[in-house]
Amino acid sequence: MIFSRVKPLDAILDVAAKKSLERTLGAFQLMLFGIGCVIGTGIFVLTAAGAQKAGPGLMLAFAIAGAICIVAALCYAEIAAMIPVSGSAYTYTYATMGELLAWTVGWALILEYAVAASAVSVGWSGYFAGTILNEFLGIQLPAWLSAGPLILGGAPGGLINLPALVIALLVTWLLMVGTRESAIFNTILVAIKVTALTVFLFLTLPAVELQRFNPFLPAGMFGGFGSGVGAVGAAATIFFAYVGFDAVSTAAEETKNPQRNVPIGLVGSLLFCTVFYILVAAGAIGTIGGQPIMGPGGIPFPAGSEELARQCALPQFSQMLVCSDEALAHVLRQIGFSEVGNMLGIAAFVALPSVILVLLFAQTRIFFVMSRDGLLPEKLSRVHPRWKTPYVVTMITGAVVAVGAAFLPVGQLADISNGGTLFAFMMVAIAVMVLRRTAPEVKRSFRTPALWLVGPATIAGCIFLFLNLPFLAMLVLPVWGAIGLVVYFGYSRSHSLLGKGIVEIHEQDTAGIEPDIPGLADRGRD
Repeated sequence: MIFSRVKPLDAILDVAAKKSLERTLGAFQLMLFGIGCVIGTGIFVLTAAGAQKAGPGLMLAFAIAGAICIVAALCYAEIAAMIPVSGSAYTYTYATMGELLAWTVGWALILEYAVAASAVSVGWSGYFAGTILNEFLGIQLPAWLSAGPLILGGAPGGLINLPALVIALLVTWLLMVGTRESAIFNTILVAIKVTALTVFLFLTLPAVELQRFNPFLPAGMFGGFGSGVGAVGAAATIFFAYVGFDAVSTAAEETKNPQRNVPIGLVGSLLFCTVFYILVAAGAIGTIGGQPIMGPGGIPFPAGSEELARQCALPQFSQMLVCSDEALAHVLRQIGFSEVGNMLGIAAFVALPSVILVLLFAQTRIFFVMSRDGLLPEKLSRVHPRWKTPYVVTMITGAVVAVGAAFLPVGQLADISNGGTLFAFMMVAIAVMVLRRTAPEVKRSFRTPALWLVGPATIAGCIFLFLNLPFLAMLVLPVWGAIGLVVYFGYSRSHSLLGKGIVEIHEQDTAGIEPDIPGLADRGRD
């Protein structure tokens, strides 16, 4: 039963073949595209949470997460070029391993996108409150309006993160009424992000003091199962900093000599970002220090925890890197570059809402495709007569994202999001290997090199990082999955179009829904 109801691959490929794309992109262009997609949320937002888990070992954590992303990216490249349609890992699984497993992947992606959007909203709030309100306008937002309640990991005196709530609802409204990013605007945002981080490196690296890296691994390499600390635990969290790399794989159909240029674009952009991230971490930690605040038994207090929030409220800890909501801007202010730090804060303030938009857009696209397949109520895919957008599912998603952003800290949200991401990436690796067996004759413009090694390495790497997430974050995915199975067997299985013998491919026919965000290729993740 698990492998029943496989969506016919021939039908999917027939639809994909109707869209002929001109091959114009080279390896360097793909690398730039990948760099623009990857650099953003994680490095601006999660540096503090990563340092609390690993201390200076955060640099090693970036290397571990980057290595696992590289093998996952190679798997994504083959299947995205082979099945170039919307739906991402959900569609790939539907075409290889059947409806039930496809449902579990799609259900995990729904959680992943929504929680990731909440995490970015919280990160944006930190820069808005710290740079825009405090530094420029001299307004100190009351504690009860700037963080979630302490019992949920927020700050002492916190009740609700109002800026995060507002930005999530604002982006939701923009998506509902059909507002799009332009290619020029997206290019400007990419330039702002890369320039800001480059300036950060020029100002911090010359001021690095080697003694600040000692001890390098204050929490050890492995924090232990479910602890979420240590270099590997930090890698499981800052894996979030690499989301978006698979956008390169979706451009395979438009790439000249994809056998050569796609792997160069994928691996090249990930290597660049990994080195860039390591240098940023070195600059931040080497200038003001990045040692974690230790709890009983020499174990760091969990990032985003009530205990850490209490410690960060104390005068002796309040200026530490691990306590900052706007880590990189905070570093520059501490070493005497307040104005530049404020400009970096503005860069994050301007650039992060576009990430929220793309995450929400991707989530509603998955929701839309699953609804059109009959696995979710058709009303969810209803398109607004004037705005031509799936307003029902966008509204529901936006409300959930806003609530998560209002009450939970960024570190916890990123960990929860990563659980769904790792599961989806693992299923993509399995799907690639299954298709090599079941459909060896299908044309592949890119083939994953040494799949016998890369595929299992991706699966092992994803499981490895998942098992090093905090225990509560690990628990969310199976609980969410169990809820999904109840929905599937209670509703979806009996309403499935494929189960009724109706073979229709909806991914290319969006009935008026906006098919693209200009300047951004269709992608499975942000």
